[in-house]
Amino acid sequence: MDSLILGFMKQSLRPDVIKPPQIFLLDGVGAIVSAFSLGVLLVHFNIYIGMPIKWLYLLASLACCFAFYSLGCYYLKPNNWRSFLKGIATLNILYCLLSLALMSYFFNQLTLIGISYFIVEKAIVLSLAFIEFKVALAN
Repeated sequence: MDSLILGFMKQSLRPDVIKPPQIFLLDGVGAIVSAFSLGVLLVHFNIYIGMPIKWLYLLASLACCFAFYSLGCYYLKPNNWRSFLKGIATLNILYCLLSLALMSYFFNQLTLIGISYFIVEKAIVLSLAFIEFKVALAN
């Protein structure tokens, strides 16, 4: 079953298959999910996470800004979408670097659940950024 899902994901996220508006929508919805997770769920269950709440709010705020950017691009469909796609891909990578720096700084406070959450989130966001760059350069 897992290989079927992975095969579908690889096939459907190929740069020659995915359309630019779809990637902006995917990025925007993902940013909303991240913002909700960071700003609501992880704050509420912070005892199980360990990251200081003010930093969770900062990361959630950045995710909200990224959602606004990506969903704006999805709805407005700018002619120079490649530049905008490269922009959000770059911002996603910078977000991951900031998050990794925070993980490193607060490592002794983070729980195993917190470390796991941030590692999985980074893997997803970096994969998306990689796909965004591929789509921007392929079309």
